[in-house]
Amino acid sequence: MNSGAEKIVSSILSDAQGEADAIIQEAETKATSIISEGEEQAQMEKERIIEDAKKQANMKYQQIISEAKMNARRMELEGREEVIDKAFTKAEEKLRNIASTSSAEYIESLKNIVKEASAEIGGGDLLVLLKEEDVSKIKDSLSDIQKEVENTTGNKTTLEIGDNIKTIGGAVVKTKNGEIEVNNTIEARMQRFKKALRSEVAQVLFK
Repeated sequence: MNSGAEKIVSSILSDAQGEADAIIQEAETKATSIISEGEEQAQMEKERIIEDAKKQANMKYQQIISEAKMNARRMELEGREEVIDKAFTKAEEKLRNIASTSSAEYIESLKNIVKEASAEIGGGDLLVLLKEEDVSKIKDSLSDIQKEVENTTGNKTTLEIGDNIKTIGGAVVKTKNGEIEVNNTIEARMQRFKKALRSEVAQVLFK
């Protein structure tokens, strides 16, 4: 091959090598870019997964804490309920013992119970229902109680002993026509008080 042909061939080879190098360089650049983008996407996906995991972990933590607090409050409520029940059982036994006597304390309490119930009704013609043992304890005081109720309500009042009832103590007072009745027995008064206490305990649980 003469020198002219060699130059042409050499030039062609040189150009071809340049183009090949350019193509390889471009391919390498694109490959590097793709890898870089892939790494960025992988990092972003990794961060997203970690962030989601943190959120789920935090939600689970809050759920566990909330349940623990609720259980603690429920246990507190149950504990208070137990204390209330025991206290009322003891109180009921003590009141039962007092009501079985003719002590001045119980007789005075019985008078006040009848007076309060009569005044709550508003006076008028009323029946007083007691356990059999209590009739003699208060019978002679009815006229005095009538006057006190009249002074409180401004209405003429008569009190008459009605049928005997089964109760620890206290009284049920009602109008003679039976339309209005106030249960002021010891059991009823204790239940009303107990209900009020339970309501307060419930507020502690759900506040």
